[in-house]
Amino acid sequence: MTETPHPLYDRHADTLSRALTAIKERGYWSAYPESPSPRVYGETAAADGKAAFEAYLGGDFPLDQPGAGDRIATESSPFGVELDVRYPHAGADELVAAASAALPGWRDAGPQARVGVCLEILDRLHRHIFELANAVQFTSGQAFVMAFQAGGAHALDRALEAVAYAYSEMTRHPGTAAWEKAAGKGDPLRMTKTFHVVPRGVALVIGCNTFPTWNSYPGLFASLVTGNPVVVKPHPRAVLPLAITVKYAREVLAEAGFDPNLVLLAPEAPGEKLASTLALHPAVKIIDFTGSTEYGDWLEANARQAAVYTEKAGLNTVVIDSTDDFAGMCRNLGFTLTLYSGQMCTTSQNILIPSGGIATDQGHKSFDEVAGGIAATVAKITADPARGVEMTGAIVNDGVLERLDEVTKVGEAVLESRTVEHPAFPGAVVRTPTVVRLAAGDTATYSREWFGPISFAIATDSTAHSLEILRSTVGEKGALTAAVYSTDEAVLDAAEVAAIEVGVHLSCNLTGGVFVNQSAAFSDFHGSGANAAANSALTDGAYVANRFRIVQSRRHA
Repeated sequence: MTETPHPLYDRHADTLSRALTAIKERGYWSAYPESPSPRVYGETAAADGKAAFEAYLGGDFPLDQPGAGDRIATESSPFGVELDVRYPHAGADELVAAASAALPGWRDAGPQARVGVCLEILDRLHRHIFELANAVQFTSGQAFVMAFQAGGAHALDRALEAVAYAYSEMTRHPGTAAWEKAAGKGDPLRMTKTFHVVPRGVALVIGCNTFPTWNSYPGLFASLVTGNPVVVKPHPRAVLPLAITVKYAREVLAEAGFDPNLVLLAPEAPGEKLASTLALHPAVKIIDFTGSTEYGDWLEANARQAAVYTEKAGLNTVVIDSTDDFAGMCRNLGFTLTLYSGQMCTTSQNILIPSGGIATDQGHKSFDEVAGGIAATVAKITADPARGVEMTGAIVNDGVLERLDEVTKVGEAVLESRTVEHPAFPGAVVRTPTVVRLAAGDTATYSREWFGPISFAIATDSTAHSLEILRSTVGEKGALTAAVYSTDEAVLDAAEVAAIEVGVHLSCNLTGGVFVNQSAAFSDFHGSGANAAANSALTDGAYVANRFRIVQSRRHA
């Protein structure tokens, strides 16, 4: 049985082919330009996207879903902008029933049709990238350029990456096979075998506040392309980016002749706990979650009927041994700590520095000089409010502010956090990063995650001691990123061994325009699935292959 090519598959075949090549070669490639320049997207694209975003504000979001009775509005912008978008609200059983009814036709369409439709959805979203970027900016607190890149172009790249891996896995085996076995002097045994790609069932994506699209798109598209209908449960403070996503996905599905209920939005009323209700529903067979360790652990322990993919908290660590570019190291780390006010799951928290200092191209630097050099870069980046807020964005929620207050009671501040008045949005909540000095013995403080613009310069006995701390803290609590600075190949090798042992991705001697808290689709894996910070990696074969099963039938030929 040969699958008949779908028109949308043919339309996007070149994009798929290039993506399949990219995941094998692991070099640089991007399908969606990350520059919001008019030269790339056209003179009116930015204004049109902003207008489309503003048209949603203060109104009923245009989404026609089954079971929707009342409407709810739960978002509060970190920039102080009034959103008041009202979304259709439905119960778990209604959403799951509608999704389940849509599954058979989508399953039977086959991999090529599903890939074509998913790539068309991505293309539609790309055409509305400025609309998405504004929604991400004003719900997450990211500055616009970052929202455009991470929430738009990079999120789309990560989705395409998941589609490519899924297509590779779904087509690993032939659709049919002729089987023949010799049977002595008689006629050989002959069978015709058919192999069906069968989805697991309804998928649930639980979105996060900080990166509502970047963290949701891989799971959403990995599940959808493998045949599973998807219920998208956004974070209550970041609904709009995923509502826009669901809106355009449903449009494409309907235009292609499929049930639009293959993608459904599930906004959550205050105190409703809809995510937990959906997660335990017997028909929900796949769950993707990004967020707190506590809730991720709960999902893994309790949603036993589902394949659960989690990205949780971790202790991202930097080991500083020596450097031949002290200024470049400080610039790189300072940028890393400042970007989006450290509200990234990949931002470094624990910076391990020998108490006796380090060797540099500028001569020996004491511990205080190293910590002070990094802090000085942060201070320089954030000194001018108009420029600084384009790096820091705004604080995403009160939990970050509470931790900023709490950290003033521990250690000694190398750099204190400041309140900044946003020049464009007076209601924005902006805080600059703080760097706090700790001793190696302050384990109770630095062995917990302090999500937000908080990092620790930790004085260790030696580089060997720093690597021991990396092993123990990351080994227990996990991490998504680690970094090392050294001019000694033996130290770099030892750091790489330690990173392998605790399953964390390692960056060495970053001093230029690549930063430890950024990852490139089609080349970098995000998370490894090999430590407590995440049980999966974005994106690899393991991330997609368990979202479907191969079911065969056989007949005598």
